Amino acid sequence: MEFLDLDINLTKEDRMLKANANEFARKVMRPIARELDEMTPEQVIAKGSPFWTFMKKSYELGYHSILIPDAYGGMGLSPLQQAIVFEELAWGSVGLTVAIGVSSFPAFGAAMVPEETMVEEILIPYCENRDVSFIGCWGITEPDHGSDTLMPFHPSFSDPSIPSQCIATPDGDDYILNGQKSSWVSCGTIATHCALFCQIDKSMGHAGGGIFAIPLDLPGVKKGAPLNKIGQRDLNQGEIFFDNVRVPGKYLIAGPEAYEALLEIVLSTTTAFMGIVGTGVARAAFEEALAYAKNRVQGGKALIEYPTIQSKLFHMLRKVETSRAISRAAFVYNQNTSTPAEEYSLIAKVHGTQAAFDVANEAVQIFGGNGLTKEYLIEKLFRDARAMMIEDGSNDTLAISGGHKIIETYPRRD
Repeated sequence: MEFLDLDINLTKEDRMLKANANEFARKVMRPIARELDEMTPEQVIAKGSPFWTFMKKSYELGYHSILIPDAYGGMGLSPLQQAIVFEELAWGSVGLTVAIGVSSFPAFGAAMVPEETMVEEILIPYCENRDVSFIGCWGITEPDHGSDTLMPFHPSFSDPSIPSQCIATPDGDDYILNGQKSSWVSCGTIATHCALFCQIDKSMGHAGGGIFAIPLDLPGVKKGAPLNKIGQRDLNQGEIFFDNVRVPGKYLIAGPEAYEALLEIVLSTTTAFMGIVGTGVARAAFEEALAYAKNRVQGGKALIEYPTIQSKLFHMLRKVETSRAISRAAFVYNQNTSTPAEEYSLIAKVHGTQAAFDVANEAVQIFGGNGLTKEYLIEKLFRDARAMMIEDGSNDTLAISGGHKIIETYPRRD
């Protein structure tokens, strides 16, 4: 279903990118995602699984490098174009969209500080890869630390009494890495490389962190089992363990002196991204509900003829459109400034993922009993949307972080 895009400044190239991404989402992603949803986590990533068909086709189209500048072989899209493509892909499957997005994280991090080693060993090889032999993941969440690792410049973030569970200890020119990342690491059990966010200076709390882009074939690295979960079952997630892993210093992107500032820049992209993909899920749920209401007859007439259904659909579309507006705006703004307004990306994430859940929830209600069955897509969209309110930071905790930033920075002055 074609939607009215209120941005009258979209170019012919923008619209072409959107159409191509939607076709890929419709013909490739949706069928594969529904098939994967019925599999066990082990089956999803097994050799010959449709998951690898999706990944290979995504790499062939360059979608794995959406976030990477063309100077290193990436797609070189503008922030607006990135937002447009990500929404379309998430309309097809948010789980698979997160998988292809997070696969670029070591390269995305390396592009922030493009030293020679990072360019030659991470950036260019990743962008040139087409056989999915280079897969990244984002190692930040830990068993005892989730959303609290996503709160730079909040007072708790620099509290030395809150230790990390993954520590990189300097040893000459190298680092000795010990600890683990939790089972929520997306692409964690299939990744070949990791954008690792861990602690270096314990006296600074989480603020004393470091960012590494490391290969996961180093001695001492182990992975856990793929996680079995309620939603986004097409997205592989799992633990990574580090036992006296010697990490060459050349893989360090940033140390404690820059960690908090760089983390805020990263989060300004990732949280707005979650709002964008939330918009895709919300739109998918709205469209499923609208199509169903037009065809489903109850009480002698189509559901669409009932004022209560008309009212529900109006408010569902209202949430889709407001989600798109704030998510795009925050994503584009924060990728075009060196001093991000992260609070707006947090608003985008919280609003967008809440909208996805609200719209999917209302869609299930419109479907009635049919909405509870696996025969219809809406049941999967509902489960996927529910996961998003915790994914990449619990909305409750992110609201606390955003509130603190607003108090400290509002009103902003250009």
